Amino acid sequence: MKIHFILLLIFINFYFLNAQHTYPESIANEVEIALSHYPELAEIPIEFKFKNKIKKSTMQAQPNFWSIFCSKSKRKYKVLISESFIIADTIYYTKNIPSKVLIGWLGHELGHIMDYQFRSGLNLIGFGLAYLFSEKAMKRAERSADTFAVIHGMEDYILATKNFILNEAGFPEIYTNRIKRFYLSPEEIMILVEERDEKAKLSELP
Repeated sequence: MKIHFILLLIFINFYFLNAQHTYPESIANEVEIALSHYPELAEIPIEFKFKNKIKKSTMQAQPNFWSIFCSKSKRKYKVLISESFIIADTIYYTKNIPSKVLIGWLGHELGHIMDYQFRSGLNLIGFGLAYLFSEKAMKRAERSADTFAVIHGMEDYILATKNFILNEAGFPEIYTNRIKRFYLSPEEIMILVEERDEKAKLSELP
């Protein structure tokens, strides 16, 4: 009887934590892997959903508007995912891109949410306006999201995503140049990895 009660509690707890995150079944594996790198977001409500088209982007993480004014622990977020994108007149469906690439994309968006969690409501509003109208602010935000992903051990996925965009998929030059300008380069990512690992070694010293 006691064992059954414990198992019931574990099930309820597992269900409650997973209920914080909703996502399409077609990308469940990729979402769950990306989320596993961010234990801080386990109890933060995040909805992943496909959208017909996202202007100038493939994915977009944003807070639900009214939750901006809630405490950080009660905020809700959504990650919008473009259903498809066009390369050289050919339509590609996001759910069908290589799994590792998709995980990297999702990991970057969760990096944005980590960034949002450190900001007050008023700061988030100012941040959003600056992102829309300032390339400098946009660059700072995108590089910050990449940095959060690397700090959380997602460098292999982030590098796979960058390689896919810059070298494999055949995206137009205007898009790849945007990626090079606003996001961390592969070289910068490897420097971050070295710094992260060095700090981890130092922290283990007696």
